[in-house]
Amino acid sequence: MYDYHHLRHQKQQTRSKKTLWVTLALTLFFTIVEVIGGLLSNSLALLSDSAHMISDVFALGLSMLAIYLASRPPNARFTFGYLRFEIIASLLNGLALAIIAIGICIEGIRRFLQPEPIDLQLMLVIASIGLVVNIVLTLVLSRSMKEEDNLNVKSALWHFIGDLLSSIGVIVSAIIIYYSGLQWFDPFISIVIGAIIFTGGAKIIKEAYLILMESVPECFDLDEIRRTIGMVEGVEDVHDMHLWAVSTDHYSLTAHVFMNENADALRIIYDINETLKARFGIVHAAVQLEHARIHPHGEYGEQFLDRVETDGSSQHAHTQAHTFHS
Repeated sequence: MYDYHHLRHQKQQTRSKKTLWVTLALTLFFTIVEVIGGLLSNSLALLSDSAHMISDVFALGLSMLAIYLASRPPNARFTFGYLRFEIIASLLNGLALAIIAIGICIEGIRRFLQPEPIDLQLMLVIASIGLVVNIVLTLVLSRSMKEEDNLNVKSALWHFIGDLLSSIGVIVSAIIIYYSGLQWFDPFISIVIGAIIFTGGAKIIKEAYLILMESVPECFDLDEIRRTIGMVEGVEDVHDMHLWAVSTDHYSLTAHVFMNENADALRIIYDINETLKARFGIVHAAVQLEHARIHPHGEYGEQFLDRVETDGSSQHAHTQAHTFHS
């Protein structure tokens, strides 16, 4: 029996599961083809692409595991469920992208210094097949992203965008080398591919890092939310507010609110929750109602209490004056 009536802290992403299964099967098949082709042709550009494809298999495996864990319900130990593993998997995928990119660049520099012969015909054939496969996979993942927001699928998509660019780079490299004889263009393309892959990996690492650090998601303005809560009838002050993402598109908010002594506490909580849901799409919020007279808040509370007492005195004087004139 679970008591999570606002947000169940789990995801049932059927489309993402099907997409990743199809993607994993095609990727695994082409990875084998490309590794064999890269070794036979001795093309660094092709080998760098095959290394990236190996990382894709690893990344997709992690993504599949994350999606299946995210579908499990929360329990007494993991009260937020297993959603956070999606972010951990994305971080690992981003790190894999960055490490592979650095390795490609290092090997590219070595090939600049020590050029090696290349089988251009085989290199071109394998790269052409890879281009078709990567176009299909990129389109499949892009459509899935439009239906279900998932950082795992996004990290997988970045892998395949890198693969798509790699395939294009390998084809361009083979054509240029064939007509010009410039062997150094193979490692040059590899380094360019590595830089692009590193950029994608760095972006995924940054997004995962910000979620793991429980930073305020970029789609929200905390000051605007604070002002909006402050406009709810009966709310005197909003403080100690936190907003974070447990996983992609899965937000939680907590806030302490000083309330008017004469206001209805239950009504305030209801109004705040409905406002957060309607204005910002936040459905999981924990609001703690307080008053400076009862809940000590140090200097902050004293300043607020002084303001309340001043306002109260002014209101009392105004009431007496009104009574006197009457």
